Amino acid sequence: MVARSSEVRSTAVRHSASPGAGGRRGRSAGRLAGLGLGAAATLVLLTGCDVGAAFGGFGWPEGGISAESRRMYDLWIASCIAALAVGVFVWGLIFWCIVRYRKRGNELPVQTRFNMPMEFLYTIAPILVVSVLFYYTAIVQTDVERRTPNPDVVVEVVAFKWNWQFNYRDGLGKDANTVASVLGTSEVIPVLVLPTGRSIRFEETSKDVIHSFWVPELLFKRDVMPGNVRNEFEVSELVAEGAYVGRCAELCGSYHAFMNFELRVVSPQEYDQFLAAKRDGRSTQEALEAIGEEPYATTTRPFDTRRTGSNFNNASDASAGAGR
Repeated sequence: MVARSSEVRSTAVRHSASPGAGGRRGRSAGRLAGLGLGAAATLVLLTGCDVGAAFGGFGWPEGGISAESRRMYDLWIASCIAALAVGVFVWGLIFWCIVRYRKRGNELPVQTRFNMPMEFLYTIAPILVVSVLFYYTAIVQTDVERRTPNPDVVVEVVAFKWNWQFNYRDGLGKDANTVASVLGTSEVIPVLVLPTGRSIRFEETSKDVIHSFWVPELLFKRDVMPGNVRNEFEVSELVAEGAYVGRCAELCGSYHAFMNFELRVVSPQEYDQFLAAKRDGRSTQEALEAIGEEPYATTTRPFDTRRTGSNFNNASDASAGAGR
C-alpha cells in the first residue's frame, strides 16, 4: 500500500507538470464561466417576462386586489426566480462533475485534503442568498403590517356563530360610533362594500369563539378573537373593483362552512352614495341598488342550514324506521 500510494503521488506530480495541465485548467475555468453566464442569462430571461402568469404563480394565488397583496406576490415570484437560478447553477455543477470526473480506469485520482475556493463558495453563497431574502422579506412584512394614524375608512368586523356583521365607524377603537351596519342572516349573505383608492382599517372582534376573516384576493387572513382582543390590520388601498367571496378560515363549529360573505369593491363616489343611503335608513339591498349594484351576493349563496324538523327523529321518520 505504501508503494502504491507513493506511485500515485508521483504520477499526479508528473501529470500536473505536463504541458497539457494548464490547458485543462483553462478549459475547466471556461466551463465554470459558461455555467455562470448561463445561470445569469436564465435569471435575466425570467425577470424579463411575466413569470408568475406563465407558471401559475408558482403556487401563490394570483389576482390580488390590494397593494399589499401584490407586494407579497412579487416577493414570492422573485424568491422562486432566485431559487431557480441557484438550482440551475448547482445542477449544472453536479452534471459537469459527473461527466468531467467519471471513471477512466483503475488509477486513483489525485487525493486532496480540501478545496479552499469551493469551501469558501459553499459557505459565503448561502449566507448571501439568505441575507438578501431576509432583507426583502422584512421590508414587505413591515409594509403589510403598517397602520396609519388616520385611515380613510374604518370597518369593525364582528363575527358570531355563524355569520358576520360589518359596522362602518367614524373613528378608531371600540369607543368609536357606528354610522352604518350590514348584518348577515341565514337567508341573506352579508355584503361588505368598500372603495378603491382609500386606506381601510379592519378592526375585528368575535362574540363567541375564534373565527378568521379571509378574502382570498387580499392574500391575507386574520383571526377574529373573542373578549377584549381587537385584531387589526390595514390595507393602503384596493386597486380593482368587483365582487369577491369572503370566508371564515377557522373551524368554529357545526355551521363553519356556511359563514360566507361578499366583498364588493366600488368607486369612491359609489361608496359615498352607498354609505349615505345606509345612513338614511335604507337596507343594504336598497343601498346597493341605488348605486347600480346587484342587491344580493353574486359570488356565493346562502347554504341550506337544514334547521328543520328533518334534523331530528320526528314521528314520520320513526314510524318508517319501525316498519322495516
